[in-house]
Amino acid sequence: MLQIKLLLLFFLVLQTGENTHKFVGNQDCFIKMYEELKTTISRRTFLKRSVAAGGAVMAGSMLSAGAFVSGKSPKEQSGNTADGMLHGVCDIHLHCAPDSKVRITDELSFVRDARRTGYRAVMFKSNDFSCHDRAYLIRQAVPDFEVFGSMCMNRVHGGRVNPFAAEKAVNTTGGLCRCIWMPTQDAVYQNLSCCGKKEGIPVLDDSGRVLPEVVRVMEICAEAGIIFATGHSSPEECITLARKAREVGVGKFVVTHANSGIWTMTHEQIKRCIDLGAWIEYSYLTNLWGPGTGLPDFIRLSDEAFAAFARINPERSFITTDLGQAGMPHPIEGMRRCIEALLRNGLAQEDVDLLVRRNPSELVGLAEP
Repeated sequence: MLQIKLLLLFFLVLQTGENTHKFVGNQDCFIKMYEELKTTISRRTFLKRSVAAGGAVMAGSMLSAGAFVSGKSPKEQSGNTADGMLHGVCDIHLHCAPDSKVRITDELSFVRDARRTGYRAVMFKSNDFSCHDRAYLIRQAVPDFEVFGSMCMNRVHGGRVNPFAAEKAVNTTGGLCRCIWMPTQDAVYQNLSCCGKKEGIPVLDDSGRVLPEVVRVMEICAEAGIIFATGHSSPEECITLARKAREVGVGKFVVTHANSGIWTMTHEQIKRCIDLGAWIEYSYLTNLWGPGTGLPDFIRLSDEAFAAFARINPERSFITTDLGQAGMPHPIEGMRRCIEALLRNGLAQEDVDLLVRRNPSELVGLAEP
């Protein structure tokens, strides 16, 4: 009977939002709380709430187990035991649930996996929703890990780049929005390249000048000391944006995945952006997609070509996974493969440290460890 009481009480505690960790291994505390609750609610209400909470916990567990395309748990997929190769890694571009697309894992689970593996920090990205508000809540559950969020200027925030949304993002509790991305899925360049239609959210006017609302977001990012990222702008647009960002005084201007698909820059274009003060992001997603994957329509980049990008200027570059899509490797596994590939192709450990540890950590505002 005692075991039944304790089990029912545990489910009730979960439902009512009590901090469950203080009861683990403390039977006396459970019994005391059971007696107190018994005097304040009826037996029928107690059983009803307990059964409901227990059912919710069981259902949630089953849904979580079924959310991974491989049928494996996050731990099994990522191999997320302490790993010296991944110690201190900071991945500041990855996608997790909740989102409007299917993702291989959720943000809280990923943070727990990353912490266990040895990561230092992550910054989440959603093309449709803000992540910085959830980052605040995740930090309550995992307080000894650096987690940040960001915001993309897509259609959910209106038909134009929205400075008001950017202001609210940087002023959200916790100050954890560390990047404002220009339009991604709704970028004019992407729609023109993929669909042949000049529609979407612009960053330049018809004369090729940076739009006033984009300049205002640059100012907001400069004032807050956070990243202004080019999103899915064209290589030429990125150069124009970089020039304007230098005029505005943006300290953390980032060219998004300069090695990826239709956004791929030439080495000379990358050097021009760096000369204008830009940081360059390289995404290892490009080396994992292609036929037979969850993103089959893209051409896979070779590890040799990826390493060539990384060598251009490691001091002003950083590497992300851009992973989280269904049918693709877990982001932790992707980062491990990336580091292995860089070392195998001759990059010095010092440069790898810059690319996956020091530079991304600096961009999200973390001091050197």
